[in-house]
Amino acid sequence: MQELRGKLVYDQIKNECLDFVGSHNGIMPALAIVRVGERAEDIAYENSVKKRFMDFGLEVKTYEFPGNVSNVDFQHAFRFINQDPEIHGILVMRPLPKQIDEEEMLGNMDPAKDLDGITRQNLAGVMMGDRDAFAPCTAQAVLEMLKGYQIEMQGKHTVIIGRSLVVGKPLAMLLLQENATVTVCHSKTENLKEICQSADILVVAVGRPQMVGSSYIREGATVIDVGINVDQDGHLVGDCNYDTISLKAGAVTPVPGGVGVVTTAVLAKHLVQAAGRQINFTSEEETKDQYLEDAWKPGRP
Repeated sequence: MQELRGKLVYDQIKNECLDFVGSHNGIMPALAIVRVGERAEDIAYENSVKKRFMDFGLEVKTYEFPGNVSNVDFQHAFRFINQDPEIHGILVMRPLPKQIDEEEMLGNMDPAKDLDGITRQNLAGVMMGDRDAFAPCTAQAVLEMLKGYQIEMQGKHTVIIGRSLVVGKPLAMLLLQENATVTVCHSKTENLKEICQSADILVVAVGRPQMVGSSYIREGATVIDVGINVDQDGHLVGDCNYDTISLKAGAVTPVPGGVGVVTTAVLAKHLVQAAGRQINFTSEEETKDQYLEDAWKPGRP
C-alpha cells in the first residue's frame, strides 16, 4: 500500500511559487485575508496561511473586523480591499455573521481575485470546463494529489461521496476534464457500498469520522480522504478508517498529512496565477495606452 502524503505535492507547488517570484523581479503576490470576529478556528487557519506563505515568498495582509461590524461598514471596506491593485487575491473567512450580506459581498468580489472559487463566475466557469476559473481549493487539492502521484484518471471510475459546492460538485467537473468516469454519491444514495466497491478511485468528503471502512472499497483502489474531524479523544481523523482501509487499498491519503496539507498550497498556487494574470493585463494596458499616446502625438503623419 502506498501512502499518499501531501508533503510531496506541497513541495512541488512551493517550488512553482518560488520560481514565479524569482522570474518576476521579486514581485511578491499579495493575499488579503478578510476575517470578521475572533473564532479560534479562523485565527488558527489564518496563522497557518501566514506561516506557509512566508516560505512560498508570498505576502499576506490581514483585514480584521469586529464581530458586530455593520453590513454597510463591512461592504464599504470590502470594496476598498477588492479594488486595491496591490492585492492580487482575497480569502474570506466564512461563514460570515448573520448581519453581513454574503451575497452582496460575493457580488462585489472580483472573480480574478477569488482564490477559493466562491463567486458565481468561478463556480460557473468550473462547471463549464474553463481551466482559467478558480476551483475551490480543497477540490483542486484532490486533483493535485492525483496528478502529483501520477495516478491515472483517464477512463477510470471515480466515486465521490459528498456533493457540496466546496468539494463534491466542483471536483466532479475537474475529474471529467481529466476524462475520468465520475459517480457522485450522497446521503440519499442507495447501495452506497456496492457503488464504492466499483471505484478505481474513491474520494470521501462527508464530514463523518471514520465512516468508510474496508468494506466500501475494492482491492487495490486509490482512496482520497478529504475529511478532517476530531474524535472523542481529541485526535484528528478522516472520514475513512485508515487502519482498515490501508490493508486493502492500493494507495491512501492519511489524516492529518494528506489533502489538508495541499489545500493551503493550492491557495498559494491560485494567488500566483492571479498575480501573473493581473501583472500581464496591466502590462498589456500600459502598452496599449503608450501606443495610443504615440499615435496621437502632434506632427505624427
